[in-house]
Amino acid sequence: MYQELRECGDVCTRILAQNQAVIRELVARLKKRPPSIIVTCARGSSDHAASFAKTIFETKLGIMVVSYAPSMSTIFETKFRNMENALFIVISQSGKSPDLLASLRAAKASGALCVGIVNDTTSPVAALADFVLPMQAGTEKSVAATKSYIASLLVLCDLLAHWQSDDEFLAALQSAPQALDLAANLDWGQAIASLSHATNMFVIGRGLTFGIAGEAALKLKETSSIHAEAFSAAEVRHGPMALVKAKFPVLMFVPMDATKTGFDDLIHDFARRNAHIFVASGDYQGTMNLPTLQRLHPIISPITQIQSFYSFAEELSRARGFDPDAPPYLQKVTETK
Repeated sequence: MYQELRECGDVCTRILAQNQAVIRELVARLKKRPPSIIVTCARGSSDHAASFAKTIFETKLGIMVVSYAPSMSTIFETKFRNMENALFIVISQSGKSPDLLASLRAAKASGALCVGIVNDTTSPVAALADFVLPMQAGTEKSVAATKSYIASLLVLCDLLAHWQSDDEFLAALQSAPQALDLAANLDWGQAIASLSHATNMFVIGRGLTFGIAGEAALKLKETSSIHAEAFSAAEVRHGPMALVKAKFPVLMFVPMDATKTGFDDLIHDFARRNAHIFVASGDYQGTMNLPTLQRLHPIISPITQIQSFYSFAEELSRARGFDPDAPPYLQKVTETK
């Protein structure tokens, strides 16, 4: 995990160098026949990438993004109709999960344009998709995905930047490899003592950082056996706040766009309950402010936040007596049906 998360800068460089031909071909197809809806299909870390996709595509393209439940194809065998104007995106590191493959077949049968974002370009998903956007992450041995997750975010950003013909965003992507290298070396070690014996905690995000929060919560479960639950900053007051007592840990990923509004009040609410508040990106009184890179493009910023978190999660796991490279009861590829 330690070695692989530090390869993310190189992975980004490969994506920007090697994916351009297929990106241009796909974007030409999308501009010629714009989809009326985008459907994502993924599980685990890849589904957190799909959450990120929802935010960037809806806000920048004005196209609704929905999540497809693979059980519709595997358990219920639902036959969907009239998807000729849909873009169906499968995100999968292995490209082998039977449920994702069944979903992809169903989408193609209903007329959708199907795109596979995969790390294994020889996988069944890659063979079936109309377009394949490689993650370019290389072999990932760690059970806890790091570079493949970040790679999926970068592929989505690359697609969006070209689809929009956004020169500013394209330029920001060119600087992303260096930003990822810097982010991997930011020190969040000050938070380890407070979380060394934690059993439960919240991870908060919103918009661009909501998928990041979900991914961070998953990694805390996988590598440190902490029951971490992710919530949107807009939703956590609606019931979950009742769980927050003195010293309850709360990790917050603050976005660098309009959804940042409201985090001040939420932090105040947690502080009144004497929670232990850790904030990635920002300088808030009464919290432990974790260092993050500043003055980045708002869509690139969350990707560097999760990169800094990965370094911290690997260190925290070892501090708690776990081996982050061998989480108990987990395997690299989960073949759900």
